[in-house]
Amino acid sequence: MAPLIVFCGDPLGPRRTDPHFAGEARAARALGLRTALLDHDALLAGDVSGAVRGVPHGAGTAWYRGWMVPSGRYAELAGALADRGVTLLTSPDAYRRAHELPGWYATLAPATPQSVWLPARPGHAPGAHELAALTAPLGGGPAIVKDYVKSRKHEWHEACYVPELADTERLAAVVARFVALQEDFLAGGVVVRAFERFTEAGEARVWWVDGRPVLVTAHPDRPALRPEPVLDTVSPLVAALGCRFVTTDLALRQDGVWRVVEAGDGQVSDLPRGVAPALLLEALAGVR
Repeated sequence: MAPLIVFCGDPLGPRRTDPHFAGEARAARALGLRTALLDHDALLAGDVSGAVRGVPHGAGTAWYRGWMVPSGRYAELAGALADRGVTLLTSPDAYRRAHELPGWYATLAPATPQSVWLPARPGHAPGAHELAALTAPLGGGPAIVKDYVKSRKHEWHEACYVPELADTERLAAVVARFVALQEDFLAGGVVVRAFERFTEAGEARVWWVDGRPVLVTAHPDRPALRPEPVLDTVSPLVAALGCRFVTTDLALRQDGVWRVVEAGDGQVSDLPRGVAPALLLEALAGVR
């Protein structure tokens, strides 16, 4: 039997799929796949048993397709589903490994910008001295600030880009602003990544199921740009990561080398506008 696919429900109508995922849910049902709904708001609020109330007992294996979930909450979700006889095909360990940069960085390091990180709590930004020690291995130059999951690239100069790491006061200011803007959504801690210059071709999002690239799309932020990446270097690294459903966002560096800009768990990665989900859903349905 094909796995169940659990989508986020509509907060305004819990028996409906969240509008953002409604087209994907319709496509799944058109393919004959079983679907169920999760209350994402209840999950984030800690009401895990309430969150999974719409998932049938004894449904077997399942994928989640919905909004991002903090790694700790995902582990709680997996436990609550297991109590109902439903097994997520992405384990909590695999979810954290794909979802958070410290989980995937060592494996994908040959194909991604050099990075350093340290844990941080919401509202508590590390200071200039601590950041100088952290970033010493990067050796200076420009850098990008993010947390374990997301950046704030739309506040580029304010909370993302650092022109020169040697300017520790500027680095600390960018980090502090980033932490402040993230508020309670700061994921894990602070990451600083060496800045690499890419072409204007845009990013390609590659969707991998059991180490196999099943779909290449544009990045959701720039859906009109869809480069065709060369995957020879990345493929064995994704296979080594050992996660069943992941995405990699690839960009072409100005020297002609394809680089991993970001990786993520495929369950919470967004499809860009206008992409038919059938190929992805068929790949997920074929998993045992």
